[in-house]
Amino acid sequence: MIRLGVNIDHVATVRNARGGLHPDPVGAALLAAMHGADGITAHLREDRRHIRDEDMIRLRHELTVPLNFEMGATEEMVAMACSLRPHACCLVPERREEVTTEGGLDVAGQADDLRGKVARLRDAGIRVSLFIDPDPAQLEASARIGAQVVELHTGAYAHNPGEDEFRRLYQGAVAATEHGLELHAGHGLTYGNVGRVAGLPGLAELNIGHFLIGEAIFTGLPAAIARMKQEIASGALFKAVVR
Repeated sequence: MIRLGVNIDHVATVRNARGGLHPDPVGAALLAAMHGADGITAHLREDRRHIRDEDMIRLRHELTVPLNFEMGATEEMVAMACSLRPHACCLVPERREEVTTEGGLDVAGQADDLRGKVARLRDAGIRVSLFIDPDPAQLEASARIGAQVVELHTGAYAHNPGEDEFRRLYQGAVAATEHGLELHAGHGLTYGNVGRVAGLPGLAELNIGHFLIGEAIFTGLPAAIARMKQEIASGALFKAVVR
């Protein structure tokens, strides 16, 4: 069964728009876990635009499902992760001017720097994932520097769901298995496009946030999670094919 990780960043976005404590992203994480989320993802950005340090500390101590600490590959974040020791860390590219993560990490171009950070996280008992585009060079480099997991960036397919973009995802999934990497995927996924992605060979986990939090405004978070898990399960029944 493909796991669903729920990203609760944008509960914090709503909270921060007015200040104060409501809505509480940790409360949302606990609710998500109670209603079927297999894990919780939270991205602590350098500028703290949504998730804050105190949120990460509370998540680490209050969650009973795995916490995936999404973060830039910086000394500050590596040190914080090694102190908190979440279940997993996903290293992502990060630029202050971007609205959301716009592409995958350049592992091949930053291998020397990333190798040491990956080793430090692994030595702290943390499972390390790299958020990458489905590119052969990035997959090879991810395995070479010691990552255990890759999360394929599905944003290009989500915005242009044609055969060319899906073929890239499919070939990336096959290559991940060949390199001995656990395969995750995420970004821009909705009820309408998650099914085919769920059929990728070897897929173990999908991480979805913005769409689920948006849907929760209309239907509630438990219902949004239940519907997404149904779409994932239905898609996973059929082996993905490329034409």
